[in-house]
Amino acid sequence: MSDERVSAEHFRSARWFAANDLRGSGHRGRAGQMGYSPKEYRGKPVIGILNTWSDISPCHQHFKTRVDDVKRGVLQAGGFPIELPAISLSEPFQKPSTMMYRNLLALETEELLRSYPVDGVVLMGGCDKTVPALVMGAISMDLPTIFVCAGPMIRGHYRGKTMGSGSDSWKYWADRRAGLISEDEWETIQQSINRSPGTCMTMGTASTMSALTETLGLTLPGFSSVPAVDSQHIRLCSESGRTIVEATWLDRKPSKILSRESYLDAVTALMALGGSTNAVIHLIAMASRGGIDLSLDDFNDIAEKTPVIANIQPIGTYLMDDFYSSGGILAALNRISGMLHPDRPTINGKTLRENFAGADVFDNDVVKTLEDPVGDRGGLVVLRGNLAPEGAVIKPHAAEAHLREHVGPALVFDSYDEMNEAVNRDDLEVSPDTILVLRNVGPVGGPGMPEWGMLPVPKRLLAAGVRDMVRISDARMSGTSYGACVLHVSPESYVGGPLAIVQNGDRIKLSVASRELSLLVSDEEIAARRAKWTAPRPRFERGYGAIYSSQVTQAHQGCDFTFLERGPATPEPEIH
Repeated sequence: MSDERVSAEHFRSARWFAANDLRGSGHRGRAGQMGYSPKEYRGKPVIGILNTWSDISPCHQHFKTRVDDVKRGVLQAGGFPIELPAISLSEPFQKPSTMMYRNLLALETEELLRSYPVDGVVLMGGCDKTVPALVMGAISMDLPTIFVCAGPMIRGHYRGKTMGSGSDSWKYWADRRAGLISEDEWETIQQSINRSPGTCMTMGTASTMSALTETLGLTLPGFSSVPAVDSQHIRLCSESGRTIVEATWLDRKPSKILSRESYLDAVTALMALGGSTNAVIHLIAMASRGGIDLSLDDFNDIAEKTPVIANIQPIGTYLMDDFYSSGGILAALNRISGMLHPDRPTINGKTLRENFAGADVFDNDVVKTLEDPVGDRGGLVVLRGNLAPEGAVIKPHAAEAHLREHVGPALVFDSYDEMNEAVNRDDLEVSPDTILVLRNVGPVGGPGMPEWGMLPVPKRLLAAGVRDMVRISDARMSGTSYGACVLHVSPESYVGGPLAIVQNGDRIKLSVASRELSLLVSDEEIAARRAKWTAPRPRFERGYGAIYSSQVTQAHQGCDFTFLERGPATPEPEIH
């Protein structure tokens, strides 16, 4: 990137504030109404701070005050900060799925930045879908952009045991359903796990996407690993404010930072970290916004040669605080530097290599060596076959080893409610070899592809000590989840994908080794069933849901809206 500074007349905000006409004076007058003098903003970069804090977003609870730290940094560097609240995608509370609203936040991000006098951008996010949503919108707008990560919460504790959010919740919920712990114990466990602001402290979707955004080059070095309540988090917030001012003067925008190599490195980091399956969908959507091709084949190719080195829940032992103390993302990237394209630019003006240079691993049991990894390869694997012609995803190391090569009979559920009722029945006809199939829960059918892919093991099997079995759906699963769960089956059943014609008792083959997911039914029988299939009614007839259902793409395409994918540049607004 060039180090040539732009002139103040280059800034977008000058079109609002510098014009010597009625509108220009009106803008200055209205700024004065809020107490701002022209000396505070004229000739300076106006920095938009998109803050996704809300009263119902526990992951972003600290953003209410952290935004002041960002503003302090902007002011110190000679910029003019304006806070622009954006919708919160609160993973625990928003229904039917935050994934349904990811594209809405992406659209809001793009339009907030376009419609207001903004020259550079600070994105404040962290909770799962917030990260890709903000980045997608910023890529489309293409202004100098820096990301402020929410950071993981502190570790949980229960009766002397360290607890990880999400992952241990699933574990103890299975014990609760099996009758091994009481209701009071279960409620105490929940309160013991969630102890501070911040995202899940496992390598769930939030930690994964923050780490990948840093790998792409859009955050300050090391920021994605810092716990939410650590004082370093405050310091990096203010430093982000200072950095974006300089980046805006130098016009360091996403199109100058992000390349195909950036995304290939992000996929490599995803595999090495044993990160969330959700990242597959998000990275494809983010790349597409910049006109960069990224496919499921890229994920499989990189998985073949990338060992898993992060020994972090849900596939490992430790938590994000351990990862941070052991050197964090910078140490992990340094360890896999030979697999990366590290001479790429980043938002702070340095290359990725310069950012992680000298970063050491302080605990080789938390961040494993390449010679002694958590898993040799395949942190995530893309499966294909007649049941998933456009792909499906599994996290092999999160599954019991014997289930990675499996053939069994299908037990099919058409809805989450039907499945949830059935798995709690003592008379359900099911065995450990059964393959549970949940359909109509994809991007359109869910709606919004909810995180229902970690189907609960039936109660009668739990009582017998079974804790894992093969489960297949066109849904997603939480990044904190685990088990032999095949996800993102594409195309989804609700639009006529092959999952729609599976029947109880059909034999299904799962082979991680051969990357296969197949329905062991003749082609003639499949064709006959398909001929009888009728499309279900639309989930929505009005509102955002109707827009979503008519425009969302399938999982292998990133689940973006067709009208938001890369296309002609949207015109700048007329200032009249």
